[in-house]
This record gives sequence, structure tokens and C-alpha cells, in this order.
Amino acid sequence: MTAITLEMVRQRAEADARTYGYHLNPDPEFLQSLLEGLKRNEERYGYPSCPCRLASGKFEFDRDIICPCDYRDPDVAEFGACYCALYVRKDIAEGNTELKPVPERRPLEKQSKAYNIAAISPEAKAGAQGKPAAAAKEEVKEVSKITPKLWYCKQCGYVVFRDEPPYTCPICKAKRELFAEITTRINFIG
Repeated sequence: MTAITLEMVRQRAEADARTYGYHLNPDPEFLQSLLEGLKRNEERYGYPSCPCRLASGKFEFDRDIICPCDYRDPDVAEFGACYCALYVRKDIAEGNTELKPVPERRPLEKQSKAYNIAAISPEAKAGAQGKPAAAAKEEVKEVSKITPKLWYCKQCGYVVFRDEPPYTCPICKAKRELFAEITTRINFIG
């Protein structure tokens, strides 16, 4: 296996930023620390998990936080930067808009798996999200019903197994709306 260099990590991030019309964080020291974090995580886990989140080291739990994470596009669209501020909009990169903190979008249930803790109680979740406990309990019931599904890109045929379709296709860069769920039937003979 080829050793991962900081330059390789930088080139990958720059190429991804260009593809989506983003820019890398304009602060050279901060950018360097993020790239070093990506490199360290890739060496540690075998995949470049987000440098600003705790990864479990289990690909199936960390899939949503492999950089660029599933939350990057909605974060940049709404706040001008992704959660860790590696990717930013042009106005922020040029210094025309102040970079502000981005709230965490990753669901608490996914965080609890990564952090290897017991399921988060509805009361704790309610407190963390400012919701009444009863509403949080109902939400936990709904989340527990979610199971991964097969999704395919109608543009290029890429297939992925996950709870929701990706925001963009990693192959052809089609938007989430071009993904459709594949329904399967299992026929048992006997």
C-alpha cells in the first residue's frame, strides 16, 4: 500500500472542492491542521474520516463522516462552510463573509454508535436538542424503524446501501433527487 502523504490529502481535497465549486479554508494554519487530521485518520482507520469528529474505526458506523461527509453540502449551502470548515463558499474564502460556527447535523444515534456508548436516552436527546422528552421519545421510536436501503443513481447506475441516498453521486456528481430506492423481494423456495 502506498504511504499517504499530506500533499496527496491536499490534492484530493482541492480536487473535490473544485468539482463542487467550493474552496478550502483560507487560513493556512487551520487548513494544515485539518489536512493533517484527515491524513492521520486515513492512516489509522484506512479511510479519511472527518478530522473534527470522533470516528469509531468501523466503516459501517463512520460511512457518513468520511470526508467529504454527508453533511458537507447542506452545511455549505446553509452556513457557508462544512462543520469543520475545511470546505467553504467563495465569499468566505475571499474574506467577504465571516466564518461562523456550524451546528452538528450528525444524528445523535449515529454519534452514539461511533462513540461506543449506550443508546442515548430520549431525555438526554431532548435536552441536547431543546425538545420536550415526549417528542424525543417518539422520534427515537421512528429512528429505530430506519433500516438501510438500496439506492441507485438514475444517471449513472451507481448503487449504495444506506439509510438515505447521498447528497451527490460520488461517480457522476448527480444530485440526491436523481437517486431512487431499489425495492427487493425475497422469494423462499421450500
